[in-house]
Amino acid sequence: MEQLIAAILTMVAGVLVCAAYFWSSNLLLDWIFPSKGKFGAAASRNLRFANMVRPWLFLAPALLALAIYLVYPVIKSVLLSFNDRGGQDFVGLRNYLWMINDGEFRQSIFNNFLWLLVVPALSTFFGLIIAALTDRIWWGNIAKTLIFMPMAISFVGAAVIWKFIYDYRAAGSDQIGLLNALVVALGGEPQAWITLPFWNNFFLMVILIWIQTGFAMVILSAALRGIPEETIEAAVIDGANGWQIFFKIMVPQIWGTIAVVWTTITILVLKVFDIVLAMTNGQWQSQVLANLMFDWMFRGGGDFGRGAAIAVVIMILVVPIMIWNIRNATRETGGH
Repeated sequence: MEQLIAAILTMVAGVLVCAAYFWSSNLLLDWIFPSKGKFGAAASRNLRFANMVRPWLFLAPALLALAIYLVYPVIKSVLLSFNDRGGQDFVGLRNYLWMINDGEFRQSIFNNFLWLLVVPALSTFFGLIIAALTDRIWWGNIAKTLIFMPMAISFVGAAVIWKFIYDYRAAGSDQIGLLNALVVALGGEPQAWITLPFWNNFFLMVILIWIQTGFAMVILSAALRGIPEETIEAAVIDGANGWQIFFKIMVPQIWGTIAVVWTTITILVLKVFDIVLAMTNGQWQSQVLANLMFDWMFRGGGDFGRGAAIAVVIMILVVPIMIWNIRNATRETGGH
């Protein structure tokens, strides 16, 4: 109860502080550049200056927050990547040379590459197919709700759910894991699925695909509904079948949206951390960059230099995709 009261008071205080800031900043601006009581060129000049400053005054809190929580950490991480274990002494490129020669880092790069190949492609593909199919059935909204539900689950929560699906018990024991229960029912031998090197990466990918398919479905469903009916009707009159309409008429018209969904999931994959940490903790050759960064930064006594260097690599990989995504989204909206 105390936490609930504290949360409510915090929200109320935050709203009041924001309102007080905007009111006082407007008052201050009108005092510095008064337009009332002024006439002619002076009033026009003050009003023009006030209108130029006012948006930046309102944006100032957000820009300050971005500087503190985004710009400063980026700069600090880059500087730390050139320092030693304690983050105090400059060591040049030693941390980056270590990464190049470290087998676990190379394994993480390879695993991240696998994730990039599989997860965005399958999430977008399943989302597109489901979006198209559910628009054609009367219970489509119910199906969409069920498919979208995993988006409401945290990555750790999803990992716990799938741990039960992949659960392994010795041969001859009752299998509580759904996958092993099916394998045994079909006459096979149970397997410790998440301990199988290389293949365990795909078992972990299934979790993220399960979560992100709902996201892709919702975005692509909206895009499909935006296709003019006249285009579909013209294709039907010309004798096009369902497959031709879907792949040659509908998909090309929403290709920009597909690309945005794809790249959005790609950025998420590059930062994937929770699922690997909860399922394998990077064991059995399932390590990824974000989990490796966490290991070096906060475990084993902590190595701020190496952890920051890995963080910089992740940032370098993410930024070009993010820029391309923003440009593509801007182009889709006509530059607005």
